[in-house]
Amino acid sequence: MTISSALSSALSGLNVASRQAELVSSNIANATTEGYARRELQTVARSSGSGQGVEVAGTLRITDRALTGDRRIAAAGAADADTRAAFLARIETALGDPGADGSLTARIAEFDAALIAAASRPDADTRLAAVVDTATSLARTLNAAAATVQDARSRADATIDQQVTRLNQTLTGLADLNRQIQRLTVMDRDASALIDKRQQMIDGIADLVPLREVDRGQGQIALYTTGGAVLLDGARPAEVGFVPAGIVAAGMTLAGGALAGLTVNGRPAGTGPGGLMAGGAIAAQFALRDDVAPAIQANLDALARDLVERFAPPGPDTTLAAGDAGLFTDAGAAFDPLSETGLAGRITLNAAADPDRGGEVWRIRDGLGATLPGPPGGRALVVALQQALTAGRQPASGDVSPGLRSHAGLAAEVVSAVAQNRLSAEAEASYTTARADALTVQDLAGGVDTDRELQDLLVIEKSYAANAKVMATVGDLIDLLLRI
Repeated sequence: MTISSALSSALSGLNVASRQAELVSSNIANATTEGYARRELQTVARSSGSGQGVEVAGTLRITDRALTGDRRIAAAGAADADTRAAFLARIETALGDPGADGSLTARIAEFDAALIAAASRPDADTRLAAVVDTATSLARTLNAAAATVQDARSRADATIDQQVTRLNQTLTGLADLNRQIQRLTVMDRDASALIDKRQQMIDGIADLVPLREVDRGQGQIALYTTGGAVLLDGARPAEVGFVPAGIVAAGMTLAGGALAGLTVNGRPAGTGPGGLMAGGAIAAQFALRDDVAPAIQANLDALARDLVERFAPPGPDTTLAAGDAGLFTDAGAAFDPLSETGLAGRITLNAAADPDRGGEVWRIRDGLGATLPGPPGGRALVVALQQALTAGRQPASGDVSPGLRSHAGLAAEVVSAVAQNRLSAEAEASYTTARADALTVQDLAGGVDTDRELQDLLVIEKSYAANAKVMATVGDLIDLLLRI
């Protein structure tokens, strides 16, 4: 080795040591930066002549791609479960805890108690008015529960639109980053900062749909859903399509064409189990809008239908003819079994017995079809109304178990079903959230370890000092030669 080659080798060692020190300082400075991946300098022996010295081959980002992928999928699962649990909790709140003031079951009990009290004193207008008030409150409670369900569907539809917009904007940004990273990679320049930014953007949409990342070479990546939809391939982002409905009313369905589904590059992409876009927050919103909420609405409609039919002709009120509206009506008209969908939102007390709408409370005692008040002591109809409310009856619709039950029993089953589903959803949400948190902690554990970085810095310091010593020695040798 000549003196000049020794000097060159030592200088290359100093350059590499300074680059390593730069990376270590960057790692320590970004130890708490979200999305930052630890860097390591990749070095190789310099291949000039006999291979003297060292040179930088590149900068490595130290990540566990498999763990990152699992963390993202877990985040999508947690978002799905949390969305469902939050919706069911909202519906349960709207129905109220059994027995609590203002709850659906409490309204039924109040109506029953008012009928019993009126039967004991049918001549007391205050007790007949109490029947009207409690019946009105019961109908309005059903109205409010149905409105909550439909409002949740409308919100889900609007949320899908927002999430799809966010997804498309992110995919466009990722495609642009792919182009920039590829350009830097081809120019043999460090693109680690842009790669960090790209990973942060992917993490930002990981809750929307479960993603898999595939390396395409030259710094480019592709993104696929676990269902197989291609969302990004290099610099080509997919276009995820959705048309919001605005207000979602009872009876509006995806199958009926009133609601839009999801598309990827113009082709339908299912969000249900096995679909291209299954899993994640977007799929959860579709499930709420198209499956979970309509199922609850159907049970509320079945409950409203049961209430209407218990008092409809040929029921306890013999003053009514076939086809007349009973004590409870479908928006003021007689109930048509072919128009059950949305009944819970339309059910009202018959105006004939409601003083606020021109009716008379004595019709609770004498019949909705009566033109004149009957004997003040007549209690037969009030007793029959109370018996109709509590009689065992097989519901004509709804997802309920077979068997005879009172109206209160049917309501308790509907409320209980919502509570059980909410508990199951919360248990699933707890599990998926815990799994996502555990994977996040595990992923962060593979990040920057400041103790290790400081140890590496000591090694770099020694390497730098050794190369500097070589250069000093070579300088002494050159001085010696010059003095000869």
